[in-house]
Amino acid sequence: MPQLLIICGYLVLLLILGLGASRLFRGTSQDYMLASHSIGPFLLLMSIFGTTMTAFALVGSTGESFKEGVGVYGMLASSSGIIHSLCFFLLGVKVWKLGKKHGYRTQVQFFRDRLESRWIGALLFPVLVGLVIPYLLIGVMASGTVINKVTAGTIRDGQVVGGTFQEGTFPQFLEQGKNPKSDAPASFTYGSQGGVPKPLASLAICGIVLIYVFLGGMRGTTWANTFQTLVFMVLGLVTFVVIAWRLGGQESFWASLQMASNSIPIEKLTRTHIPPEKFFTYMLVPLSVGMFPHLFQHWLTARSAESFKLPVFAHPLFIAIVWVPCVLIGAWATSDLISIPPPVAANPNAVLPFLVKQLAGPVLSGLLTAGILAAIMSSLDSQFLCLGTMFTEDVVRPLYGKRNLSDRQQILIARLFIIAIVALTYALSLFEPRRVFTLGVWCFSGFSSLFPLIFAALYWPRLTKQGACACILAAAGSWLWLFRASDFAAQPNFTVNIPVPTAIDLDGYWQLMPVAAMVVCSTVTMILVSLVTKPPSQTTVDRFFPKT
Repeated sequence: MPQLLIICGYLVLLLILGLGASRLFRGTSQDYMLASHSIGPFLLLMSIFGTTMTAFALVGSTGESFKEGVGVYGMLASSSGIIHSLCFFLLGVKVWKLGKKHGYRTQVQFFRDRLESRWIGALLFPVLVGLVIPYLLIGVMASGTVINKVTAGTIRDGQVVGGTFQEGTFPQFLEQGKNPKSDAPASFTYGSQGGVPKPLASLAICGIVLIYVFLGGMRGTTWANTFQTLVFMVLGLVTFVVIAWRLGGQESFWASLQMASNSIPIEKLTRTHIPPEKFFTYMLVPLSVGMFPHLFQHWLTARSAESFKLPVFAHPLFIAIVWVPCVLIGAWATSDLISIPPPVAANPNAVLPFLVKQLAGPVLSGLLTAGILAAIMSSLDSQFLCLGTMFTEDVVRPLYGKRNLSDRQQILIARLFIIAIVALTYALSLFEPRRVFTLGVWCFSGFSSLFPLIFAALYWPRLTKQGACACILAAAGSWLWLFRASDFAAQPNFTVNIPVPTAIDLDGYWQLMPVAAMVVCSTVTMILVSLVTKPPSQTTVDRFFPKT
């Protein structure tokens, strides 16, 4: 099939690029983990944006917009554009300066010095890894779904191509307005057989990412991220234009765009069904970037503080370029211009690949799928590398004590742990899937609950190690409690309901996002415990908060 050939060609091209970048590898652990602090403004922008725009942004936002309407953009994308840039400016620059000065490679190393606690990593490391794994699952699950749906069998002249027919009609018959098996009007009932199996597709994606991360480290990851970010931004816009044109059915693109947008049901154009308190507490979710361990590591790769100017300025614009088309496409799928079959409607993760498959030709759908995969893989690689770095620096090296590990040993340990994490993530992806958007929100909420820790460590001299430990335990405990209450993300609209006599929703309850409860819990606990425990030494305060 053309789609499959194009997808394979893209993956091979990406692998060649990663292997080419690995030839620039200098053989040191510093270069493998931080690219020797040599990343300039453009590559920093591309790598940061690529690693934050995951399957959550493309596959997840389209599916969530299909379910909830265009209010999804206001809930997360618009606030993310502002909050992400603020985090880059307020946190990223200070982290880079401290990392450059003291030789940090991971968050735990920074917190170990800042909190005067050698064993803080024993508490923080498992929490960070536990939150990153659901983040990885988002990409692995979505990649398998996308490839499977786009390569699924089609029908031509009544014959099955690429698999067994399972009640389906496809674009060539839709153009004639007829069902291929009868004279009834055509529909978009989707046959999922004949495509690349999801487990095999996910395994292939994990394997490709693993190879160039394994060989090239941070330098290979940065170059691959830059390439993939350009690919998914360009092809994402092409996807938007093609789907709008085909759905609208008008001669000009603008007329088709207007037709498609006018056909969106009114309930999908407003956020009246979203309580105001839920809408506003969604804005706490983007705070997660402040504690993403892979983003922390990317900040440390910058050549200078000047390198942050371009990401701070351009990041909000890039978010709009990606999110606006995806949210609109999801809303268009609810219109009467297209009929989404029940199996796809029940699985929002499949909405985007379904539309790409139905509304684009084989060649174009293959290219557009490559763009979707580029967004997914541009975050997987950074996360895999980050976990390998953290394991080496925060677990193995402290256990070795004064015995030094050679560069070769550090790189080997990082690579072995990366392999283990890839294997674990792939195994977990084989179980019952969740909505990509819902799982992503839970993952980001956990990191947001730790945001007070990084902010206080950089801006509040009174923060103590006891207060930091209490913050971590409160964040992890509240996340686990609420995650379990949501049936482990099976309830996509789960909220924390607070009794308020003046509230009009749920008979006097405010519906808050779980992240609000987590952030309040971790913040209050951190402040109270820090105030009643011994403050850090003056030496540490002077080291991290110099008066000049």
